[in-house]
Amino acid sequence: MDASSFKIILGSSSVARRKILSEMGYLFTIMTADIDEKSIRKETPEDLVMALAEAKVVVYEGVIREKPTSKEEARQFLKDYSGRHAATVGSVLVTNLKTGLRKGDSDRVEIYFNEIPDEIIEKLVDEGITLNVAGGLIIEHPLVLPFVKEVVGTTDSVMGLPKALTEKLLKEAL
Repeated sequence: MDASSFKIILGSSSVARRKILSEMGYLFTIMTADIDEKSIRKETPEDLVMALAEAKVVVYEGVIREKPTSKEEARQFLKDYSGRHAATVGSVLVTNLKTGLRKGDSDRVEIYFNEIPDEIIEKLVDEGITLNVAGGLIIEHPLVLPFVKEVVGTTDSVMGLPKALTEKLLKEAL
């Protein structure tokens, strides 16, 4: 695909998504909608992320987890993942603004953790970064990385933008 033949607008303020799209070799402008994500509810994580169109949620034991609302909740989330596993479900929605054609799909990644020591959890919670991410989960963080046992799927998807799916949907929408 000739990246210069079309313009991309990224509908997200996520730094990770900007970084991934840049790594893919695309130039883009950013335009975000100021929506209250918590006001949109769906039964399944796949339906929810498609409704939110640019979101990622974490699923733990069948329960959807969004951004923690407090340090206590972030601490509990991280304790839950210790020695267990969680999944991230993200979606990509591509809209061709010339034709109105929309192509979207979701992507699920399973993440398995070794035991995460309490002092590591405390450091992460104190840093405050876990409050800004779905499920308080940030596997690429240097404090978390050593405790990630296995990732079934791609790290770029966990970070918020699956490259292969994005490429596929861009091609389909064009």
